[in-house]
Order: sequence, then C-alpha cells, then structure tokens
Amino acid sequence: MNATPRTRRIRRAAILVGGLTVAGIVALPAAAFADTSNSGIVTPGGSLCATQHASYQVRVEGTAGNKGAKFKVYKDGVLIGSSPTDTTAGYAAEYRTSFGNFPGAGNYTVCGLNKQTTNTFVTVRVRSDAEI
Repeated sequence: MNATPRTRRIRRAAILVGGLTVAGIVALPAAAFADTSNSGIVTPGGSLCATQHASYQVRVEGTAGNKGAKFKVYKDGVLIGSSPTDTTAGYAAEYRTSFGNFPGAGNYTVCGLNKQTTNTFVTVRVRSDAEI
C-alpha cells in the first residue's frame, strides 16, 4: 500500500511536531533549575561575577587560587555580605527563608575581586530555590 505525497507530508509534519514537543519538555527542567557559574583568570584589580534570580533561598560560592580574592554578595546591586579578607581561598554563604536570613526575592550576584598584585584563578557560583 503506497501513501500519497500528501499523506507523507502530514505524517512527517506530525512526527516533527511530536519530536519538537518532546525535546522542549526534556530541555525545560534543565533550564528551570540551572545554576549560574563563571570562572577564569582575574588580573590585579579585576573581578569576576555570576548572577541568578532567587525567590525564596540562595547559596553563593567562590574559590580563588594563588593569593586568594575578596568575595562580595549583592542583592539587586546592594552589598549584603562579603568574605572577611582580601586573601580568601574559599567562600560560601546561604540565605534561606527557613533560616530567617533571606533578604527577599531578587537578583543575587557573587563577585570575586582580585586585590593582589598577581593574577589569580577565580570561580563563582550562584544556586537558588530548588537547586539547593
């Protein structure tokens, strides 16, 4: 039994639409819960940042090689936390509704600032809401 050209076109279109729908459903959870990170070599006086929106909780992390870095946390551009020294090798902070320290929904940014005289490798990451 041979299909007509019109029947073949309809069948191909149905397969294509079905395939795109499945691809969209599979990709959706990854996009909804993807943490944000950034890494690279930071020159003296430079910085490296990562930003992500949080609705009810957020965790920020940073690491630095060589002589370390200063890490700062911002909510919608306002400083809300920082590492104790300019030579911090590892930093993490959590702000959660369940801890009572979440400042509210908004965009959270963590930056690693190189305040040393040599280059340093910095990695920063922001995870929020269901990612934690």
